[in-house]
Amino acid sequence: MEKKGSRAKAWMLLFMLLLIGGFVLYTMAALKWSYSTGERAGYVQKFSKKGWVCKTWEGELVMVSMPGTMSEKFLFSVRSDAVAGQISRAAGKKVVLIYEQHVGLPTSCFGETEYFITEVRIIEE
Repeated sequence: MEKKGSRAKAWMLLFMLLLIGGFVLYTMAALKWSYSTGERAGYVQKFSKKGWVCKTWEGELVMVSMPGTMSEKFLFSVRSDAVAGQISRAAGKKVVLIYEQHVGLPTSCFGETEYFITEVRIIEE
């Protein structure tokens, strides 16, 4: 009788380890491979580090295609403190944000959006 109970516990432990391992592998894959990459140009309207437990850099880029038209907002996240510093120093200037889109991240601890900024360029006008 003792062997059945310990065997069931071993199977349950193995199942839990496989479940946790699968979750970790999925999260690593979602962070490693990007669904899309691209650029957005405009003015950073809002940029802050926020969150209760997981602090992430979150921002809004206002894109204006032509003067007098409605602006469009591009919401983004930043994982790198170095890139966040570049964005902060470029406040008030027109910038190009280069991003990677990561779809299906399991929690908001990596960022509130799917769009992660990897590089910043200031546009000289």
